[in-house]
Amino acid sequence: MIYLKTEDEIELLRAANMLVANTLAEIAKMIRPGVTTQQIDRLAEEFIRDHGAIPTFKGFPNPYGCDFPCSVCTSVNDVVVHGIPDDKPLQDGDIVSVDCGTKLNGYCGDSCYTFSVGEVSEEAKSLMKTTKEALYKGISQALPGHRIGDISFAIQNHVESSDYGVLRELVGHGIGREMHEDPQVPNYGKAGNGKQLKNGMCIAIEPMVTQYAREIVLKEDQWSIATKDGGLGAHFEHTIAIHNGKVDILSSFEEIEKIEQSKH
Repeated sequence: MIYLKTEDEIELLRAANMLVANTLAEIAKMIRPGVTTQQIDRLAEEFIRDHGAIPTFKGFPNPYGCDFPCSVCTSVNDVVVHGIPDDKPLQDGDIVSVDCGTKLNGYCGDSCYTFSVGEVSEEAKSLMKTTKEALYKGISQALPGHRIGDISFAIQNHVESSDYGVLRELVGHGIGREMHEDPQVPNYGKAGNGKQLKNGMCIAIEPMVTQYAREIVLKEDQWSIATKDGGLGAHFEHTIAIHNGKVDILSSFEEIEKIEQSKH
């Protein structure tokens, strides 16, 4: 069942997503070699709770009967998504995707950004740039009358034309009072296929992209999903509303990008 959101609900979703954006901006300030992903997680949880929200990832169950133990997913290098924060210091040249979710006043926020740690390789920069571009290509298709497949195809086409792989096992999703609602939003597919998009639909669009082949493995922790061949993975995500006939991006990378640019 797809729930179309009212104007008021879209504003509540915007507040939850701007809290995610602000949390990721706080994280951007601290990312550098020597910092641990556990430290990132602690900062995120404190910041989210200090702003009257709860981190939706903490305690979230998976199909293997494991609850996620932390407030953010921190996926380093070959881990594409769902990495569990730990006490291993980040190294110069690493990349780390930080995926964050909040629930504020009963509505959910969800967004992800892939960060450079110190100086990263040109290959890593290219992968991150293409993944972020693919996100915006997908978002540009999220218009009333279009279909889910138009989003999916735009992402897949941009990723694969750059010779990268796109994950098929994991998808974007509807979002509202629950973090994961209908419809599913795959990152591959045929234009013109799938559910029709309508005003009031709110979805999280999230390309998950691999440097080489798209095959993935589940690590022993039962959460971290990594590339099978050890290549890098990148992940960017925005929550959007289809609103008054156009796309309204409810999350934001603006502050994050200012902080990132000031580092380089």
